[in-house]
Amino acid sequence: MAGGIFSPLGSCSELEKANCHPLVCLLCHEPYQHPCLLDCYHNFCASCLRGRASDGRLRCPLCGHPSVVRGGTGLPPVDRLLQFLVDSSADGEEDVQCANCDRHCAKAELDTMYFCNTCGQPLCVPCREETHRAKMFARHEIVSLSKRTKDIHKKCPLHEEPYIMFSTEKKSMLCINCFRDMQGESRAHCIDIETAYMQGCQRLDQAVMAVKELQTSTCEAIVLLKAMIEEVHNSASEEEAAINSLFSSMQEQLSERKKTLLKAVQSQHEEKEKAFKEQLAHLASLLPTLQVHLVTCSAFLSSANKAEFLDLGYQLMERLQRIVKLPHRLRPAQTSKINSEYRAEFARCLEPLLMLSPRRSVVGSASGIGPGITITNMLPGGQCSKTLMVPGCPPASNKMSAGPMVRKPTMHRYISTKVLLAEGCETPFTEHCRNYENTYRMLQTEIQGLKDQVQELHRDLTKHHSLIKTEIMSEILQKSLQMDVQIAAHYSAVEMMRSVFEEVWEETYQRVANEQEIYEAQLHDLLQLRQENSCLTTITKQIAPYVRSIAKVKERLEPR
Repeated sequence: MAGGIFSPLGSCSELEKANCHPLVCLLCHEPYQHPCLLDCYHNFCASCLRGRASDGRLRCPLCGHPSVVRGGTGLPPVDRLLQFLVDSSADGEEDVQCANCDRHCAKAELDTMYFCNTCGQPLCVPCREETHRAKMFARHEIVSLSKRTKDIHKKCPLHEEPYIMFSTEKKSMLCINCFRDMQGESRAHCIDIETAYMQGCQRLDQAVMAVKELQTSTCEAIVLLKAMIEEVHNSASEEEAAINSLFSSMQEQLSERKKTLLKAVQSQHEEKEKAFKEQLAHLASLLPTLQVHLVTCSAFLSSANKAEFLDLGYQLMERLQRIVKLPHRLRPAQTSKINSEYRAEFARCLEPLLMLSPRRSVVGSASGIGPGITITNMLPGGQCSKTLMVPGCPPASNKMSAGPMVRKPTMHRYISTKVLLAEGCETPFTEHCRNYENTYRMLQTEIQGLKDQVQELHRDLTKHHSLIKTEIMSEILQKSLQMDVQIAAHYSAVEMMRSVFEEVWEETYQRVANEQEIYEAQLHDLLQLRQENSCLTTITKQIAPYVRSIAKVKERLEPR
């Protein structure tokens, strides 16, 4: 099939809908035929890539990354690892017949088949139990059919001797003759096959964990970028609405200025949205690669035996490490806020007509109080309160004993905090947010652990009618009371920071809306966390008498 008839996967929706099966080509959507590996670690069939190279370079149809192509074929090298998985998958679909009883096994029964590497023959379950349990077969190596050792991985192709050692320096298996031909210094780097297999598994686990961390960071970055794109839309809509509202009270003299401002907002909107979408497309093209390689690792570990692992495992590890080390733009390069300075522009436009002096701050005299700052904020004596009333964000002057107030949920606070920290502005509030998130996650984890214990005890008591030790209940109750003290202390510490933040909020009103919402949501989350802990304490106290009663009955029955 010619590769030129395919068009690149362009939009993010197409990337999300793309088939991420590790053995299916993303272009022709068929199982791989001679899979080729590009420099960006995307795989495609050789027939799908044929004819796409130009001037010794081939652009990836998925992400557009250029790859250097050497040789007259105009194709990148064949991916041995993926070809191995394709061949292993094909081997699993072939008809298997027991060498002892000639019994044919269906595809659904292949997982129950065994293979004797010593005899080189497949065995069904009855034959393995009846024949190969004898003492004469005690030294035979019997494995599952999927992990059978192929001839190519049994013996050295140069000396026709079985592999016995592995060189950590050359990353290759050695037979006895290869080992004898090595220099003394190189022999120090040789270990047995079993040890090499165990060490290789450990190193592969580390590489997989690094890829999983990158996958988690990529998913968080995608969620953040999507939220920021939404914020760009919302910010643009809010900015346009504010401009239109202010312009409606003016006369024809402001019409030209209005058009100019709307064009500026639209220009910023398009510029920021384009930048975020480009970064989102980059990360969206990275995520399938990470998913495919993680699935590939899982499939490789489940299908490869020790020799196959040592033959291809280090290549897989090096690939995963190189993927992690590639430069990935996970952090937004700019903020999602759109600001056209429309108030200052309108003020300059009105200066020749109304003889107004430009205002430098939002907070003016009592007659010129801006939106979000009401007369009720003025204290007796003409002094202005340090608390700014932001619409939809009431002041948190109530204590923890007060009733719950309507504020942003935890997930919205988490995204808002991520956006605030991603802007890169170092302020006392951003430092407070970092410390708060660490403490809140710790408290939340401990509360969740106590909840799981109480649910398990409650299930054992009501459903299974099993005995519960009183010491466990006392320990849970003690931990719950300690958590209540920690949450109250953390709440008090956060509450004490209010006066410090209010001074900053008075000077920087544009950041107050976001910071106050996050701050109030933090207090709300602590209230909610304490309410959950209170319910947990109540349930524990209700269960405790039953546990003690059952324990007393048990003590009376034990002597009998």
